[in-house]
Parts: sequence; structure tokens; C-alpha cells
Amino acid sequence: MIVRKLDEVQRSERRVVTETWESTRMILRSDGVGFSFHITTMYPNTETRMWYKNHFESVYCIEGQGELEDLENNTKYVIEPGTMYLLDGHERHVLRAHSRLVVACVFNPPCSGQETHDENGAYMLSPGQQPPALEKNGIGR
Repeated sequence: MIVRKLDEVQRSERRVVTETWESTRMILRSDGVGFSFHITTMYPNTETRMWYKNHFESVYCIEGQGELEDLENNTKYVIEPGTMYLLDGHERHVLRAHSRLVVACVFNPPCSGQETHDENGAYMLSPGQQPPALEKNGIGR
């Protein structure tokens, strides 16, 4: 069993800080459970372009207001507490934080810990990892 407290993990090497966000990685690849779990804070009045071409990501909004833009189909969504989105097609997207936006994120395959977005907005895979196949309900797309 693993038990961790957010305030303790925030004071460790599992906290990653960038210009537009900071992320506390509560569960990582080294924990051996097949996913990683992060509490991420998007800074107010920022936008972050992302493309998780190597990962699936599920995001649940805990606090704040924002907007998610799906760049694949130019659709915008309001992000507020209680909203969940799943990037199940490796969609290129922009997350705009209108206020301090706190979200809980799950990644598959799991992150190793110090990832930040590359020039494409993606996280690199750890050595030996493969990107997940695009499947929906167990049926390939």
C-alpha cells in the first residue's frame, strides 16, 4: 500500500515547475502500477499548448475556471470544478486558465517524474515504453 500526502510530495523532487503550470506527481512509473497520477496547477491567465501523442490523459477539475480548446476540431469546452475530460485520441489541445486552475491528471503509460512538454507539447516516453494503442471499448479505431 502507498500513502502520500500532497503537501509532503510538493516539497520533494516529484514537484515540477514550469512557466505556466506546476505539477506534483503523486504516483509515478517507479511505483509500478501502470499509470501516473498528478495534481497540477495551471497559473492564472496562462495558456498551455499540449499534444500527448505518447500518452492518454484524463483530467478532472478540482478548482478554478478555464477553457479547453480541441485543436483537431476547433471545439471549446468550459472547464470548471466537476468537469472531466479524456484525451483518448491524442488530440492536440490548448488549456487556458482564467484563474488558478487545479486539476487531477492520470497518465497512461505512466510518467517517470520530471517530464515537461517538448516543442510539440508532448511528454517523451521513458526508455522501454510504447505509446498506447488507440482503442475504444476494446475495439481498435
